[in-house]
Amino acid sequence: MTVFSHESPQSDPTVQPVPASVVEQVDAADVTLSNPKRAVISLGSNLGNRLETLQGAIDALEDTPGLRVKAVSPVYETEPWGVAPGSQPSYFNAVVVVKTTLPPTSLLERGQAIEEAFDRVREERWGPRTIDVDIVAYADLVVDDPVLTLPHPRAHERAFVLAPWHDVDPEAQLPGRGPVAALLAAIGREGVLPRPDLELRLPE
Repeated sequence: MTVFSHESPQSDPTVQPVPASVVEQVDAADVTLSNPKRAVISLGSNLGNRLETLQGAIDALEDTPGLRVKAVSPVYETEPWGVAPGSQPSYFNAVVVVKTTLPPTSLLERGQAIEEAFDRVREERWGPRTIDVDIVAYADLVVDDPVLTLPHPRAHERAFVLAPWHDVDPEAQLPGRGPVAALLAAIGREGVLPRPDLELRLPE
């Protein structure tokens, strides 16, 4: 994420000043959060220092203009989805709830930028991930779009999403699918291990 400066350094003639209108837009999004929307974001990592990477992604979300992290779930450890057991390291998973004035597509772009900042590997569909940042739900939107489907099309069948989400919001509803508690009860918690020895911080 580019951090805009109100004044470009005079010592470097190659630095172009950021247009005032852009600075105003960023500042306005950052401080007003007028009519923010609630969004739920799933995080997962199974490469490198997994806990540190998850925390870094949370901090990067908090540093996004027009976005505030409101809740951070406990950490869960899960086996990789869709691959042979033992073929990859286990995942650390968590869910964060945010309030944001960003539209869904901009939130998606921010998530992808965070993934790229952590050098996410995208070599295969079910391959190991340095960090996975997925929008699970955005307000009550139900959208079937090739760029961004809302809610996440597989969230209702993933305990590693539903369990941490239920922890931070027991009354949560998955748009178009119903209560998260009921969805979680239907699929169970097999293969999703709570890690009370690990903790993610809510950004200050």
